[in-house]
Amino acid sequence: MTPRGAFIAVEGVDGSGKSGVVRALVAALQAAGHDVVATREPGGTPQGEALRGLLLAGDDAAWEPRAELLLMTAARVQHAAHVIRPGVAAGRIVVSDRYAGSTLAYQGAGRGMDEALIRGLHATMLDDLWPDLTVVLDLDPAIGLTRSRKRLSDEAIDEGRFESLALPFHQRIRASFLAQAATAPDRHAIIDADDTPEAVRETAWHAVRDFLARGAART
Repeated sequence: MTPRGAFIAVEGVDGSGKSGVVRALVAALQAAGHDVVATREPGGTPQGEALRGLLLAGDDAAWEPRAELLLMTAARVQHAAHVIRPGVAAGRIVVSDRYAGSTLAYQGAGRGMDEALIRGLHATMLDDLWPDLTVVLDLDPAIGLTRSRKRLSDEAIDEGRFESLALPFHQRIRASFLAQAATAPDRHAIIDADDTPEAVRETAWHAVRDFLARGAART
């Protein structure tokens, strides 16, 4: 029987360094002999990537919050069915840049939508699939927004719909990520992202390595 893999999500405010941490984790896991799948949300599948273009680009008023929630969930259903579940079942470690924690933070705390509604939709549509470990990159949103807006401008990337929103929106997102971690500390690792990229990536790797070691010790 193929041993079950693991599902790891990397979360945080915009500009906290998630993409770099995902790349570093994938490299470290592969060096340690693991079969790894790197993915992202919204995205991960052709359908999800198409929805990503619609959800992250353009003016913030383009989508009603409820429509935004449903589109994010639709992309996640495809992602879970075609990437996450098959990868874990095949014994791989799936590392995703964002997952449902971002929906609780952005559409929940940020937009003010009911958390119970979001969790109920997730339970129904995703069969309540949550990461085995969520790495939360914690950073002052003011610093993160400056970083993220500069990157989008420098690289001419049209994915700044959420970055266009004011600082209080992003402060609510940070608070949500920390609250999520507080409610399930055994499934979360909070990393101080206000450090050099190298230090943040190394700390994140230590958290993932320790999590995998705990899992191996239980089996």
